[in-house]
Amino acid sequence: MPDAPAPLEKRAIRRSFDRAARQYDESAVLQREVGDRLLEHLDPIRVGPSLVVDLGCGTGASFEGLGQRFPRAALVGVDLAPSMLDLASRRTSWWRRVMGGKPRLVCADAERLPFATGSAQLVFSNLALQWCRPELVFAEVSRVLEPGGLFLFSTFGPDTLKELRESFRAADAGPHVHTFIDMHDLGDALVHAGLSDPVMEMDIITVEYDTVEAVARDLKAIGAHNAAAHRSRGLAGRARWKRMAAHYETLRRGGALPATHEIIYGHAWKVPPRKLADGRQVIDFQRSPR
Repeated sequence: MPDAPAPLEKRAIRRSFDRAARQYDESAVLQREVGDRLLEHLDPIRVGPSLVVDLGCGTGASFEGLGQRFPRAALVGVDLAPSMLDLASRRTSWWRRVMGGKPRLVCADAERLPFATGSAQLVFSNLALQWCRPELVFAEVSRVLEPGGLFLFSTFGPDTLKELRESFRAADAGPHVHTFIDMHDLGDALVHAGLSDPVMEMDIITVEYDTVEAVARDLKAIGAHNAAAHRSRGLAGRARWKRMAAHYETLRRGGALPATHEIIYGHAWKVPPRKLADGRQVIDFQRSPR
């Protein structure tokens, strides 16, 4: 059974991605693959946005795919890490050449978006929600979307890095691996935030490594770390690391060490407010539990 998600330290997350920015694109193979699959989810959906928000845009890997699909839309890339946005700004040459302009880049927290209510028609987010409190992000997305707008996202599910989590548990009881949220809970949170008709899909991608060190090196290179506010402090001791690595070795299959990634894809819509025949708006109230 997965652990309950812990509070997150945003400053630690920002520092981690700032440090990883320079080598991020070299190691973010999985992120690009998931991003491409997420973009394909847009193809059967009929939307014609005038403003697209790429939430947690990182180095801007999805800019070209979004621009090709919505050539008339303005694009805003949002990220918490300034160094990621610096690299994203270098990806705008294609956009300038083809679109005649460039995406606007905004350094902001996804839980507090600096956009007007009802200003966007599409919010796109690839593998960023796991570094946020989803219920707060969903509330902001619901606010920013205009009625009829679409929210499309991917994130990691609870089985992500299950081998590493299991191996650390064999070494000690500390929370060394980030905890990810179940897709059913995400679906409930979308509805609670005022988004409708949520559709959730799950996929498993397994990355194979030669050594435990290679697993850790890849995670560090993309800025992925345990951002729990009450995580164990300091580097794992040598003895603890050896116990963890020894357990991970027992999971070797076909000569390789597996690293499972549970990928959740989801989308939901901002519904227009319900109105009666005389034009009065219907507001639903929920009874508080006693």
